[in-house]
Amino acid sequence: MRFIPAIAVLSMVPAMAQQAPPAPAPRVQKVAATTSSYVGVMMQEIDSDRARSLKLPSESGVEITRVEPESPAERAGLKVGDAIMQYNGQHVEGIEQFSRLVRETPVGREVKLDIVRNGAPQNVTVKVGARRTPQAFGLITPGTPAPPAPPMERFELRMPDMPHSFMSWRSSALGVECETLEGQLAQYFGVKEGVLVRSVTKGSAAEKAGIKAGDVITRVDDAHVATPAEVSSHIRSLRGKPATMVLMRDHKEVTVSVTVEGEDHGDGWGQQMVPPKAPVQ
Repeated sequence: MRFIPAIAVLSMVPAMAQQAPPAPAPRVQKVAATTSSYVGVMMQEIDSDRARSLKLPSESGVEITRVEPESPAERAGLKVGDAIMQYNGQHVEGIEQFSRLVRETPVGREVKLDIVRNGAPQNVTVKVGARRTPQAFGLITPGTPAPPAPPMERFELRMPDMPHSFMSWRSSALGVECETLEGQLAQYFGVKEGVLVRSVTKGSAAEKAGIKAGDVITRVDDAHVATPAEVSSHIRSLRGKPATMVLMRDHKEVTVSVTVEGEDHGDGWGQQMVPPKAPVQ
């Protein structure tokens, strides 16, 4: 058996300690961005009820439900409730087609929109803007200092072509489907709060009373209402008795008398799928 002197082994320790592994080179992926065309509105499809409420000649176009602050749409004067019927002379069929038309328009080009506002046709010129969208993200090796990040534009990530859901209240006895009205849509209808009637059943108590899709219920008798649950509560307590409803229609108060008879079948809340509302990409 061979023996290695202890002094030789000990002499190797300092040398090994001096040979520390080199620091890993930083691995950084730069943030890249692409520019896409956009106008800056959120929209919804127009069904037969909305077409009647907006006083449109047909079930076509898209309705603006939100205008992004400081966007090309806001600068052009577009408003919530406007119905876009044509894009540079091309008939607008729906959200998907309108979004595609915007994406295919070069940034900086002016386009003419034919809209309907409060039942009156108008022309609006919009200069298509640019929205920067990140395409890659930084990856840095742990333990290494990160390089200073370049200034980045704030953006929101949205799902433009996905239908969304909302909670609606449906009453078979009254004959309406409605939802809470809030935000810019409430401002558009000229109220601070209320309940938007989305549809009215033919032959129902609501239709006989003169309630229409697009009306906003603000009071039932002397009680202010802000949610469908409040409307439901008052209707149940007044079943079989005439109730006075105050509606907002075309920025004017309308008073109707409605009497709900019998029991409800299918009265309650439901999650409804509605046409997508999306910002233009």
